[in-house]
Amino acid sequence: MKTIKFRNGDEMPIIGLGTWKSKPGEVYQAVLWALEAGYRHIDCAAIYNNEKEVGNALEKAFKDRLIKREELFITSKLWNSNHRLDDVQAALKRTLKDLKLSYLDLYLIHWPVSFKQGVGFAEHREEFYTYSDVPLIQTWEGMEQSKDQGFTRHIGVSNFNSEKLGELISSGRIVPEMNQIELHPFLPQEKLVNFCRSNEILLTAYSPLGSGDRADSIKKPNEPSLLENPTVIEIASAHNASSAQILIAYSIHRGIAVIPKSVNKERIGQNLEASKIHLSEADMEKLSNIGTSYRYVDGSFFTGPMSPYTLDDLWEK
Repeated sequence: MKTIKFRNGDEMPIIGLGTWKSKPGEVYQAVLWALEAGYRHIDCAAIYNNEKEVGNALEKAFKDRLIKREELFITSKLWNSNHRLDDVQAALKRTLKDLKLSYLDLYLIHWPVSFKQGVGFAEHREEFYTYSDVPLIQTWEGMEQSKDQGFTRHIGVSNFNSEKLGELISSGRIVPEMNQIELHPFLPQEKLVNFCRSNEILLTAYSPLGSGDRADSIKKPNEPSLLENPTVIEIASAHNASSAQILIAYSIHRGIAVIPKSVNKERIGQNLEASKIHLSEADMEKLSNIGTSYRYVDGSFFTGPMSPYTLDDLWEK
């Protein structure tokens, strides 16, 4: 399995199993199938509300000697309601308890958006903190302390634009080591990718297949389909591969980690096989000029009329 390398030489497998939208009752088996298929990278988050089940699967895998802890790379994320300095490490410890682990390989700030303690999804103004209330650097200090104390080996962010990354780079002790962002041919994120690379920040692509199975409440009518795009289908046919495999290979070709989600045993295996696909320069040029620009996870659920945040706080300008 190809890997990407952190500044200290640690490596992360370039393909991981995503667990967003994997329902309780499904994710346990999906994790075990993934480990049996050869995955060594699992991407989690507290807000996915399935970390306990992921932890049960990991516990079984260790007990059955399917794999050792040190052979795995486990990522999780800090939810928006735990951004105060005193809350960061407590949230991480809850995640470790749920996953039945003593440390994470990577811990990320999930969004540059802050809620009050105990709020799942803020809807009213009084449920939000502003950047004045809880500066991002305060949250980052909690992440740095968590790394210092060995609860996580690496720290980073998710859904951060270059401006927000710049704040952490200029004010923090540790430069973020990862930025997990939506990335695919409809949203190649060239400017942000270049910024991260110039600052030695690794990248992970989420929703690489277009996230067609996300909740209807966060979809727009008539969304374009990545999997059914004619260019993607044409390239897939030429490689005797699926559209999903081509989209996964697209990120791998760019040296960006990718975390496709599936709870289907066959597709879990097929997604991993995408690492063997070699896209030509012509393939990549076609995908780069695909003619459609679209962000599936647009963040508008954090930026309504009752929110102190705007889309400019999230995305690259």
